[in-house]
Amino acid sequence: METYSNKKQKLSNAAESWGMQRATNVTYQAHHVSRNKRGQVVGTRGGFRGCTVWLTGLSGAGKTTVSMALEEYLVCHGIPCYTLDGDNIRQGLNKNLGFSPEDREENIRRIAEVARLFADAGLVCIASFISPYSRDRLNARKIHEAAGLPFFEVFVDAPLYVCEQRDVKGLYKKARAGEIRGFTGIDSEYEKPESPELVLKTDSSSVNECIQLLVDLLQERDIVPVDASYEVKELYVHENKLDLAKADAETLPAVHIGKVDMQWVQVLAEGWATPLNGFMREREFLQCLHFDCLLDGGVINLSVPIVLPVSTSDKERLDGVTAMALVYEGRRVAILRNPEFYEHRKEERCARQWGTTCKDHPHIKMVMESGDWLVGGDLQVLDRIYWKDGLDQYRLTPTELKQKFKQMNADAVFAFQLRNPVHNGHALLMQDTHKRLVERGYRRPVLLLHPLGGWTKDDDVPLHWRMKQHAAVLEEGVLNPDTTIVAIFPSPMMYAGPTEVQWHCRARMVAGANFYIVGRDPAGMPHPATGKDLYEPTHGAKVLTMAPGLITLEIVPFKVAAYNKMKKAMDFYDPSKHQDYDFISGTRMRKMAREGQNPPDGFMAPKAWAVLKEYYKSLEKA
Repeated sequence: METYSNKKQKLSNAAESWGMQRATNVTYQAHHVSRNKRGQVVGTRGGFRGCTVWLTGLSGAGKTTVSMALEEYLVCHGIPCYTLDGDNIRQGLNKNLGFSPEDREENIRRIAEVARLFADAGLVCIASFISPYSRDRLNARKIHEAAGLPFFEVFVDAPLYVCEQRDVKGLYKKARAGEIRGFTGIDSEYEKPESPELVLKTDSSSVNECIQLLVDLLQERDIVPVDASYEVKELYVHENKLDLAKADAETLPAVHIGKVDMQWVQVLAEGWATPLNGFMREREFLQCLHFDCLLDGGVINLSVPIVLPVSTSDKERLDGVTAMALVYEGRRVAILRNPEFYEHRKEERCARQWGTTCKDHPHIKMVMESGDWLVGGDLQVLDRIYWKDGLDQYRLTPTELKQKFKQMNADAVFAFQLRNPVHNGHALLMQDTHKRLVERGYRRPVLLLHPLGGWTKDDDVPLHWRMKQHAAVLEEGVLNPDTTIVAIFPSPMMYAGPTEVQWHCRARMVAGANFYIVGRDPAGMPHPATGKDLYEPTHGAKVLTMAPGLITLEIVPFKVAAYNKMKKAMDFYDPSKHQDYDFISGTRMRKMAREGQNPPDGFMAPKAWAVLKEYYKSLEKA
């Protein structure tokens, strides 16, 4: 007679013998979807890219750091990817395994099978495991080879003493004290890979350098497309061809350009509009105007037309030439080769770019008064562009900014675009973003404070005054000078709201930013006729989160900040305490500065406010 106990049986993580029996009555079911077909829909870049990158090395060698950074890089560049991490897997799938040689073998076998499934689904699977035994890693490779999937063994190599110095989890200390037995590198052997696809020396290479080596490997093996790296395309003539180009320019028919045109020449020359080869041809112009993107060679966000208007007389004079020189203030600054003329349909352009054709809008007014034709072509810029206004040292190109970020060991770059003075509400948002990035595991986030330096409307604060004000903000320590780069973005301002903010965002993406702070009513202004907001203030941020072609950037949405009268400081707005807040508008701020008044304590750094008052005082003298 069988008896049953009413007592609940304790559950055990130990593997029952029946659970480890080999299944015999199973048949592999073939997929109806091919890998090529799956590759067409997985991610934003066509083609099957499934593979496994197997990171092996001692505890503390840097496997997790490298794997998470590689995952972020690949996903940001449109490559679907997922990291399997040793600690994470042992909390779920392998929670019933210990660290005996047999359990370690089974741990790696299971991981290899899971990685194979991820790779078969079309993802780059990054497996980050100590995996100390060569035979287990060889078995993982064979599992992939049998399935026809690429497998890359990467040895994350750091000397034992370096790993012990790092000892982030305190495990080496416990192992040395005898509290942990069978710890790899102490009383359990680690078998180094004999012929891995790549060795990463993490004791002498930065995380960014390791990622670049991994990306190079994946590009060599056709996993990552070469164009995924978004190399900056500068349009300056190479030094060894400069004399010839300058001589050529002197013989070519010329077209004279204005200051705003010259600012666009600088934008193109420095690579902000990568991958454009010059002023837009009609095909590029139509893609930009109708789709906010370039579509040849993948979806690349470019929402504003970068075009060169010319008069009918210039068009008739130059139609049919193979090249022309662009002349600014009497100097030949560039060559436009293989020019293409097409009609400048101004009303249609304005309706699509600005959502209005109001001729009192300052930039629309410029468009309506410009030439009736547009000319596109391949641009060759002869010399580095300098404005000689005392601010050229701040005009860093995308390539120079990337180099600065590298020198600062930045593992995250968050950009803040502005055309106005910085108040403590802006600073609060930047400080909060830095804090949140650190909480997410970034060790060296760097702020790119990037004021717009091209044309702005007459009532905006001029660039040189804004730069003085920004310097005062840094001097007073409102922003940390050690983790902030102040540079000038050379683009003209268009006041085109959500359409323009995409341009601001993607230009910073080209320069290496991977986070972008978007504020309230970005690139907006009051309607010239009604005085109401020309664009709905929240639409800029909403559009950015949906915009195609911004895959290497994460949008940091604006949090409403206002002056907290109780705290005497700028603070994030709490609707439940509305009476505590004072919303100081830009109009009110300018009025106070013009009248020589001081704002409430904590609204703006005192030295920065003094610069603003000085500017408005200078207007009275003028």
